[in-house]
Amino acid sequence: MDLNRAVWRKSRRSGNNGGNCVEAASLTDAVAVRDSKDPDGPKLVISPTDWRAFTASVRAGRFDLT
Repeated sequence: MDLNRAVWRKSRRSGNNGGNCVEAASLTDAVAVRDSKDPDGPKLVISPTDWRAFTASVRAGRFDLT
């Protein structure tokens, strides 16, 4: 999949956390995710349904490592 024209965005909540951020790009039928520190590195491409499920789980605190 060609991601050269993807428009990447970082969460407004990422702030200044030492560069531990991901960026996401909405595509026609998928969502791409990459490490903001390594924009030329590997990307994960998932369905919009899976992206919504993942972000809902994040918001619900299911991945908090406290």
